[in-house]
Amino acid sequence: MLCQERTVHSLSWGYIVGGVLLVFHQRSSGTPYGRYVDAGGRSLMVPARLAWLVQELPSFLVPVLLLLSTESLTDVGRNILIWTFCLHYFQRTFIFSLLTKGRPSPLFIVVSAVVFCSINGFLQGHYMLHCGQYEASWLTDPRYITGLVLFCLGMAINIHSDHILRNLRKPGEISYKIPRGGMFELVSGANFFGEIVEWFGYAVATWSLPTFSFAFFTLCSIGPRAYHHHRFYVEKFDDYPKTRKAVIPFIL
Repeated sequence: MLCQERTVHSLSWGYIVGGVLLVFHQRSSGTPYGRYVDAGGRSLMVPARLAWLVQELPSFLVPVLLLLSTESLTDVGRNILIWTFCLHYFQRTFIFSLLTKGRPSPLFIVVSAVVFCSINGFLQGHYMLHCGQYEASWLTDPRYITGLVLFCLGMAINIHSDHILRNLRKPGEISYKIPRGGMFELVSGANFFGEIVEWFGYAVATWSLPTFSFAFFTLCSIGPRAYHHHRFYVEKFDDYPKTRKAVIPFIL
């Protein structure tokens, strides 16, 4: 398959513009997910585990199908990068979805996520397999090494933070508690912070517009969620740590 440069650039800039618009939308309308969903409303609800499995699957499946339909890929750098992307979504699709104790999601949120993940799976997979050029020297480039280190660090923070959240309440408990430990000592949205670090690390490792635009969109999408969580905790708990920030340690 030839590189579809116009499609790659259009989607990438669409992410950037869409990310900015999403920030303004969430400021005015909030985000209807998790604790902020009215479970008694009229929206059709999808069980949390099924929702995560269905909505994350395209981001793993589409790049894998593109990889299988591509002639033998001998470029080690690109091999590592495409499988790094797939690693995140393998964990989110087949591990996180089975472990999550989250609340049901509205059907329209799940459908929207499926559409986005399908498009993004194609964009990232197509660019990496058919557009990106990574010579052997890229394996020793400081951007490549630094980016992969940041990706792994962010993924570790994300997984560890999810573990803390899953075990925050004992079986049968329904009251909210203050998350503690790990990056939660610095930010309220430690799991979101980890994912943001992941994708900006990936953008550095690939040094490309499509990956940067996805990292930027991720920041615009889950950054406001971290802020809403932080505001929720501050309003609910009088003893909430005063030095804890929303999503960026010591800053925001």
